[in-house]
Amino acid sequence: MNFQITGLPSAPFQPYFSMDAAKLARHGAMRLIADDDRSPCRVSLAHAAIGDELLLVSYEHQMAQSPYRAAGPIYVRKNAIEAKLMANEVPEQICSRLLSVRGYDRGDLIVEAEVTEGTLIEATIEQFFRSDSVMYIHIHFARRGCYAARVDRA
Repeated sequence: MNFQITGLPSAPFQPYFSMDAAKLARHGAMRLIADDDRSPCRVSLAHAAIGDELLLVSYEHQMAQSPYRAAGPIYVRKNAIEAKLMANEVPEQICSRLLSVRGYDRGDLIVEAEVTEGTLIEATIEQFFRSDSVMYIHIHFARRGCYAARVDRA
């Protein structure tokens, strides 16, 4: 079963990079400098390098009008280039973490859920998409609960 992992578009986050700390705080966001190489940018789907400027911002990743509507914290790297992954390609930032995987139906309700090691994500995606009721998948980093990426059938 072929799948496509997608990150977020960069455009909605660009205005935040010109805001000062006080204005960012009013938006529930903050500017950080990466002090390790484990900060996962949701636009590039790659880890930030040490010294990269990042935003930590709340992002509404599940905008559906269902009980599962949700938002949570994400990192976005300044000047991040949007990820353009090949079908069935899994970025390292996903492979290297414990994941919470959630399969949603047409009504945007969770119909499948699993916690798995990132190294097993391809098998989990395949298992979820065997069910005709799973329309799309959201991957979250299990330990912090942050949204990581969306998966669709390819």
